[in-house]
Amino acid sequence: MSKKLYLDDLSVGDRFTSGEHALDAAQIIAFARQFDPQPFHTDPEAAQSTFFRGLAASGWHTAALTMKLLVESGLPLADGVIGSGGEIQWPQPTRPDDVLHVEGEVVEIIPSRSKPGRAMVQMRCETKNQRGEVLQRFGPKLVVASRPA
Repeated sequence: MSKKLYLDDLSVGDRFTSGEHALDAAQIIAFARQFDPQPFHTDPEAAQSTFFRGLAASGWHTAALTMKLLVESGLPLADGVIGSGGEIQWPQPTRPDDVLHVEGEVVEIIPSRSKPGRAMVQMRCETKNQRGEVLQRFGPKLVVASRPA
């Protein structure tokens, strides 16, 4: 998908797959030092004796990479990927050397009653690694506008 999409271009059942992002330990540690400074995200040696049994990316890092992939190569919405909420789950940790991509589907389109030409688009997104393992499930509600007249 390279063209910019408007509400008029979307249908329930539409699917997309983003490009990829290769993650390494240095990225995990740098993000965590700034935004989630816990030992299982910042110290590979200390991480061995934690719940994760090794270095794991912050769930917020996985979420940020998901957003990057959606914006750059996943869902080319003309007015941007504008969220109004959603649910997020991390069924297993993101690890160094994982190569992430996002697979998404439009599950519902709810036209706005108060703002004509706009709708809430409910998505189902899974961020997966190179083995197809689901690292994150994300159900964003996106604000999407119709094509200008």
